[in-house]
Amino acid sequence: MFRWYQNAAKCYVFLSDVSTTKQKADSECSELTWESDFRRSRWFTRGWTLQELLAPRAVEFYSREGKLLGEKRSLEQQLHQITGIAVPALQGAPLHEFGIEERLLWIKDRQTKRKEDKAYSLLGIFGIYMLANYGEGEENAFNRLQEEIHKQLNRSIHHQALVQREKEDLECIKSLRITDPNDDKRRIEDTKGGLLADSYRWILDNNDFRQWQHNEQSRLLWIKGDPGKGKTMLLCGIINELQKTKANSDPLSYFFCQAADSRINSAVAVLRGLMYMLVDQQPSLISHIRKKYDHAGKVLFEDTNAWVALCEIFTNILRDPSLKKTYLVIDALDECVTDLPKLLAFVAQHCSMSSCIKWIVTSRNWPDIEERLDQTGHKVKLRLELNAESVSAAVRIFIEWKVSKLAREKKYDKQTRDIVLEHLTSNANDTFLWVALVCQHLEKVPRRNVRAKLALFPPGLDLLYERMMQQIYNSDDADLYKHILASVAIVYRPVTLKELTSLVDMLEDMADDLETLREIISLCGSFLTIRQDTVYWVHQSAKDFLFTKASDKIFPSGTEKTHYIIFLRSLQVLSKTLRRDIYSLRAYGYPAEKVKQPDPDPLAASRYSCVFWVDHLCDWNPNFSTDHSADLLCGSDIDSFLRKRYLYWLEALSLCKSMSKGVVSMEKLKALIQRIAFKHELVELVRDAHRFIMAHKWVIENNPLQAYMSALIFSPTQSPIRQIFEKEVPDWIIAKPYTGDKWSACLQTLEGHSSSVNSVAFSHDSTRLASVSNDRTVKIWDPSSGDCLQTLEGHS
Repeated sequence: MFRWYQNAAKCYVFLSDVSTTKQKADSECSELTWESDFRRSRWFTRGWTLQELLAPRAVEFYSREGKLLGEKRSLEQQLHQITGIAVPALQGAPLHEFGIEERLLWIKDRQTKRKEDKAYSLLGIFGIYMLANYGEGEENAFNRLQEEIHKQLNRSIHHQALVQREKEDLECIKSLRITDPNDDKRRIEDTKGGLLADSYRWILDNNDFRQWQHNEQSRLLWIKGDPGKGKTMLLCGIINELQKTKANSDPLSYFFCQAADSRINSAVAVLRGLMYMLVDQQPSLISHIRKKYDHAGKVLFEDTNAWVALCEIFTNILRDPSLKKTYLVIDALDECVTDLPKLLAFVAQHCSMSSCIKWIVTSRNWPDIEERLDQTGHKVKLRLELNAESVSAAVRIFIEWKVSKLAREKKYDKQTRDIVLEHLTSNANDTFLWVALVCQHLEKVPRRNVRAKLALFPPGLDLLYERMMQQIYNSDDADLYKHILASVAIVYRPVTLKELTSLVDMLEDMADDLETLREIISLCGSFLTIRQDTVYWVHQSAKDFLFTKASDKIFPSGTEKTHYIIFLRSLQVLSKTLRRDIYSLRAYGYPAEKVKQPDPDPLAASRYSCVFWVDHLCDWNPNFSTDHSADLLCGSDIDSFLRKRYLYWLEALSLCKSMSKGVVSMEKLKALIQRIAFKHELVELVRDAHRFIMAHKWVIENNPLQAYMSALIFSPTQSPIRQIFEKEVPDWIIAKPYTGDKWSACLQTLEGHSSSVNSVAFSHDSTRLASVSNDRTVKIWDPSSGDCLQTLEGHS
């Protein structure tokens, strides 16, 4: 009945004991107020009418003469006074928002003909179902009602706990994710012109592959070969085939290493990527991650020394009894720049752990990888050079596909098509990358010039790269292309087109002309490619060539000079773009977690510079043996930046979610400046800036605009940063707390224990700090950034 009233468009209440007229002695009728009758109406004393009042969206009250007295919404104050029911409940607020005792009070002064109905009339109001049992008595009916209410409450609490758990799981997965390997695979396939099934199918019938696939003792398949032989695309094809043939419950997790992208070129990144895909396919596995994540937070994944914790988590995942046959795939081990030996040791160790775990890895023919993987048992080695016939046939198929595509798009006649096909077939040397690069050039060559241009594409990758470089040297925009290549070669992660315009001064005017910029990138000798407005190397071998064979042309003054140029450009763009409240948050307490990136993003061009300008300064010349040292001290771009933009930079770091990186950057800057100017005032300014970010990292990280509020007023009165930016404190702050003249001896406060700390110890190299607390935990800290890296539990 409650639901029936709830679903009604409108309900009508006929109050037979409420009249709008009164009969006088002289028999004259006159209009009188009805409100006193309304208040005394027995309708408000009956039990079942409670749900008739609360359940419907709209209720109209009529007198016995049929006159409309009013609607529920217009009479809510009178109804509240009569019944004691809260106005929000009368307005339709969800009844579960009101306490159990409060809702029980609503029936207290009401009566029902059957005693049990006093309890039964509350069923809809509490949203529960209970069978009526007339004859049990009012007390028993209410007892049963209370039991059902508490059961429902427990279910609700359990449901809320599940919802909260799911929310925390999603946050954990979000923190674990660096990039999505699914997206990386699509990007790689698109960059290389698509995945041709006929070019990889040969491996499905290969004896080595079939042995790995069907023999339980063969747990590791290592595919090795020289650059450009198609290892990555071969792996993409294998992944596609495994996804078709594996059982639905068999997880398949893969990771593509890329040396030029600092996000995905480390052993830690590989484990994070593999775990991310496993948890995405089998959510129950996240429990192994949550055990540590709940205490350490996202720094568990972000710390560069998180290897030990991640190895433990990953090992526990692989031992999970619910995990059946599992495929783990890692492409380009040779592009794992950081901690490759650790990754190789991890793979070797876990290959013997379970026959259910099947590994595939690819790499170049590097002796150190060969040495370590040769020690692994249960492996199958697939050398592309020993499968030359199969690779050659695959390359021929690839050539025919690319030439057919060219012939359609460029409208080649049969003779031209055959000449291109013959040249590619004769010179490819079984190298997919060579074919792809030549075809990429031919796409820009007019049909009439194709035959003449073919001779300009020599066989072999190095010769082709040399030809591409010669093309750059001979172009009218050679300096521009070389500046672009030099900048992209030394950045710490792939940069967006907008970021590139801020790093290369010759592109500064193109920030709003991305189409022209894309055209320029495409003319950089085909060394670079663009995916979703981010610039990547077309292949790692292209970057390797620039550093080994063309370094004197791209870096005529050495890579240090390019670092210095990017450092200066970074400070320039930051000084130009950073400002107070750049995202227009307005509220000082606006939480960082709720910040939405505006469109257009005012930090789009300067985001890279914001995070990495100090790194480029340090990599310019760590010993400061050049003449630029004097410029650094006297002209002091750094001094000017800190005095004019330091707080704006801290706000931007918070918006970029890089405060920890900022702390480390200021530590590096302080150490660097102190080495060259012990008495210079810049040293004192940098020291103070370092103390400032260490003291206020947490509050600015969580509330970006607190850089101008609590960070300033809780800094020492003699702090140079406070004195410089005192004007940023809002005028309505009149009485400021006493904070002392100078910074205290306390460099940093590490927060996280819930009880007293009774022991601390530094690691032998002073890069980690352990603390023991009466809360029965041991926490591992990074003293440089103040982050809690790990929480150890188990003591009783």
